[in-house]
Amino acid sequence: MGTPLGDFVRAKRDSIQPASLGLPDHGRRRSPGLRRSDLATRAGISVEYLTRIEQGRDRNPSIAVVNALADALGLDAAERDHLRYLTKISGGECVAHTRPAPPSRHVRPSVLRTLRLLEPGIALVTNRMGDVLAHTGAFEAVTRGTGLLDSDTPNLTRYVFTDPRARSFFADWDDVADERAFDLWLGPSLDSHEWFTAELAPAAGPELTRRLNRHVVPRRGDLRLRHPSGPELRLVRETLELSADAQQLLVLLPADEATAEAVHELSRPSHGGLRAIS
Repeated sequence: MGTPLGDFVRAKRDSIQPASLGLPDHGRRRSPGLRRSDLATRAGISVEYLTRIEQGRDRNPSIAVVNALADALGLDAAERDHLRYLTKISGGECVAHTRPAPPSRHVRPSVLRTLRLLEPGIALVTNRMGDVLAHTGAFEAVTRGTGLLDSDTPNLTRYVFTDPRARSFFADWDDVADERAFDLWLGPSLDSHEWFTAELAPAAGPELTRRLNRHVVPRRGDLRLRHPSGPELRLVRETLELSADAQQLLVLLPADEATAEAVHELSRPSHGGLRAIS
């Protein structure tokens, strides 16, 4: 049985063309990308050891080996962080309980007061699972008619993968789907990850499974939304980590004047203001 660490190393190795590293192309091969022997040489480890890591038979590589693999694969800063995180959970430092539980949906009063100060802006409190825990009236306005907030416990990840309307609402659905899948690896805990993926996987199908196993670190650019009433919104995302709560405060700022005007129109009259979802 493999591990997230082994899957990530193998996926990155398969995605690298030897010529990009100045290595000769040895002709036809059974699998794409960089040969295992080439990566092992670049990382200064044996092919046998690299094979054990990729196959999940070695779950505790040293920090030196992890850094050497990151260098050999040419990982950027975000990918290096992900590699270290996968090393941690693959090594068993985060052990799931027998009956994993969903993450808490509680939002601290001070966070709710902060969110209130952001009215009439577009903002929400969420976690890595995608639970929408609280939001401003403007967030409700720009998502009205999309189905995102229809549930008593709305969840961005479930919406992206299971609601057909999401593909129309998110102009760059593929990128958003990659982001949602990647964030599942980041918590808020391994327990929550196992609980949520077990619940979501049957409904989401291969779209989720494939993206989880690819371990693609997303490039988070502007968020483009196609509102059902017509306007396309382009929003800059600013994320504030609430690390003590394993939550995030996400603020969406109009990227241009047309978006600002459209948001203003969608928000008139305001419906309900700030809402916390218990």
